[in-house]
Amino acid sequence: MIVEVKRKMEDGNYSISRHCEEERRSNLTPMISVIAFFLLLISQSSFAQKKSKNMNDKQIVIYQLLPRLFGNKNTTNIPYGTIEQNGSGKFNDITDKALDGIKELHVNYVWYTGAIAHASLTDYSAYGIKVDDADVVKGRAGSPYAIRDYYDVNPDLAVDVKNRMKEFEALVKRTHSKNLKVIIDFVPNHVARSYHSYAKPKNIIDFGAKDDVTKGFSAQNDFYYIPGQKFLVPQHEPKQTPISALQDGKFDENPAKATGNNAFVAQPKYDDWFETIKLNYGVDYQNGEKQYFEPIPPVWTKMRDILIYWTKKGVDGFRCDMAEMVPIAFWNWVIPQVKKENPDLIFLGEAYNPQVYKQYLEEGKFDYLYDKVGLYDGLKKLIRNEPSADVKDIRHVWQVESAGFGKHMLRFLENHDEERIASVGFAEKAELALPAMVVSATLGSGPVMLYFGQEVGESGKGAEGFGGDDNRTTIFDYWGVPNHQKWMNGGLFDGHKLNAAQQSLRAYYKQLLKVTSTSDAVVNGEIYDVPQAGNMNNRMYAFIRYSGKQRLLVVANFDRTQTLEANFEIPDSILKVKNSSPVTDLLTDKKLNIPVGTSIPVKLAPVSAQVIEF
Repeated sequence: MIVEVKRKMEDGNYSISRHCEEERRSNLTPMISVIAFFLLLISQSSFAQKKSKNMNDKQIVIYQLLPRLFGNKNTTNIPYGTIEQNGSGKFNDITDKALDGIKELHVNYVWYTGAIAHASLTDYSAYGIKVDDADVVKGRAGSPYAIRDYYDVNPDLAVDVKNRMKEFEALVKRTHSKNLKVIIDFVPNHVARSYHSYAKPKNIIDFGAKDDVTKGFSAQNDFYYIPGQKFLVPQHEPKQTPISALQDGKFDENPAKATGNNAFVAQPKYDDWFETIKLNYGVDYQNGEKQYFEPIPPVWTKMRDILIYWTKKGVDGFRCDMAEMVPIAFWNWVIPQVKKENPDLIFLGEAYNPQVYKQYLEEGKFDYLYDKVGLYDGLKKLIRNEPSADVKDIRHVWQVESAGFGKHMLRFLENHDEERIASVGFAEKAELALPAMVVSATLGSGPVMLYFGQEVGESGKGAEGFGGDDNRTTIFDYWGVPNHQKWMNGGLFDGHKLNAAQQSLRAYYKQLLKVTSTSDAVVNGEIYDVPQAGNMNNRMYAFIRYSGKQRLLVVANFDRTQTLEANFEIPDSILKVKNSSPVTDLLTDKKLNIPVGTSIPVKLAPVSAQVIEF
């Protein structure tokens, strides 16, 4: 979602309803404790069955890309440039060759971000689409999370705008032909202020069409209103940009509707999600968050219909934006209904509150959740060599925070919201993150994700437009992505323009994901925390993943200067699980000259990792 506000939310500046009850552990009788234990076993068993069905015993590897950026060969890169100046990638640019290149990374799901039609400043009025107002659009291209029409695709991404849906459907078919699955965004919390569906099926009623706008809240309304007040464009420090001439400081909305980040005012702030309208799931936020879920609010059924619509288009999964801002009761109701259309669908929730992870998985019925506030945050400190960095953060994640459901946490080091690893503000060098990537890919059996360009060290450099020079690749503007374009090589997708370091980086990702995506120890195994040994410090970590078919010793050295030297003792209980294998470093495919025994000596250079099969 919109990055500059999300960071404030994570810091606690915004209050988001979580709709969860605290567990009353202190009042449990011994008998109830036993029952709770067995219920936990049952829920974990159902999780495992669901995961196996979805993954076919392989780790899910997701590759996130914005089609607008991914296929763009234009290198002009004018800040706030138009689509004519800076160009835009198309659905058709994601060719068989492109998909083969993605698949080389052992990816099995592709997340097409920004596929659904969203507000932008590009004029498609010739195709019957009303031009959006520059006062309520962020950037020239607009945010992919300000949906303009849930039943349409982004016209920017079509070669032939009239046939844009057919081009999307062809992309889905092309992706499936490579044995890859398709994920798109589902944005349930809010829509663009200009929302109007031109492409909806005939039996569909548009959002707000039957609302009683005289009521600030009604469970039968799709939106929240500020009766008697017109919407006022947010005030901010004047800054002249190439789109200033398109802005007059006005937007016709009367009465004003509440803004997407729960701002119930006629004039939101500039750092609010002012370009979006909050959707009403039957929660009266201004009166103690009282819930009105019976009868089912109209938004629920509208959203169910939207999910089923895209499922019938062949979509295999939904990344659900800001899932915690929508009542958990809705997820509990809608996910089973949509899965009747396709039981193998996956629902991936963007979530930031570890206290409710388990509830969103069990009660909310999500398949996977972001592991951002936890593993990502801890690994980022280690990558950056911050004073507070400590591998205890890694241990806390799997032993405490997601204990019992770690296989349902999505691990990543980059996505569209986060800083690029190779950016000046993060680590500058992409190679500094390789130990963290090894941990992300091996710590659990849940999905691991790459963001396009990560594997070739994209730095996100430059002030592209609305996003500014913020160490990220813009999601708001038309832009070319330089290092990714080197791999794209004019549409050949062969990487021939990459330098040696970039080719080496991509080869590392390729080998790592080859190991983890097919590893029985990673997908099905247990985890054992290896005690500190040798000269290990708080920037060095080791653990074992093991199953009846495979044993792996994973060692990560985040220290910038010190070589890790240790002799790791292997417990008899793990040695007895299976017969010994030749001791091999799987990241290099090199047999190690180590006799099979009860210990494994390791000498690991600074900022490096090993995955040792034994």
